[in-house]
Amino acid sequence: MRIVVVVLLAVNALFFIWSRGWLDAVTGLPAQGGREPQRVAAQQHPERIQPLAASAAMAAAQRSCLELGPLEGDAALAAAQAALKTAGAEAQVRSSEQAGVWVVATIKLADPEFRARKEATYTGLHLKFEPLEGLPAEQPAFVLSKHASQAEAAAQAENFDKRGLKGLRVLALKAPLTRHTLVINQADGLLAAKLKASKDAALAAGFKACSAAPAASAVNS
Repeated sequence: MRIVVVVLLAVNALFFIWSRGWLDAVTGLPAQGGREPQRVAAQQHPERIQPLAASAAMAAAQRSCLELGPLEGDAALAAAQAALKTAGAEAQVRSSEQAGVWVVATIKLADPEFRARKEATYTGLHLKFEPLEGLPAEQPAFVLSKHASQAEAAAQAENFDKRGLKGLRVLALKAPLTRHTLVINQADGLLAAKLKASKDAALAAGFKACSAAPAASAVNS
């Protein structure tokens, strides 16, 4: 009988130790089973957790194609990509090149009489010309031709020189520009809502439904 009592006490003591979780690492059998109360205790504001209605769950699971752009220049692209990374999203980059504008223009015609003589000369030669705009530091001046590249403008300036038209120069009216569009092909409802609510200035233009893909180079981000 004494042995039975000793065994029962030992079993009870062992059970007590195990129920406290002190032997979890040794036995591999957690005293709390699958309840994991430590995770429940670690919750923050559990009262805010609400199950989604069926319609809301379907909307969250629905996927769509979204795009942002055009973004002008590499700096704008980098800023938007950084904002997307913060939001936990990635996007494909579609890029297109926009040609610059180069002009063949006169020197500055600050003197009114000199400007009038130039105007009379160009009119007599039946040359079309117009006031230079967009470059305040180079005005007043006349533009005799516009071109999509510096080389084309330089060639035309040389032709004018051969015709005896002096005092001409090549100016960059508008530099070439690369325009980018960010495309998320499969954005779920949760991501779409997150991007719409973003306050990041780089995403201020807002994502919209994808349009037809332009004939441009595509690079995966």
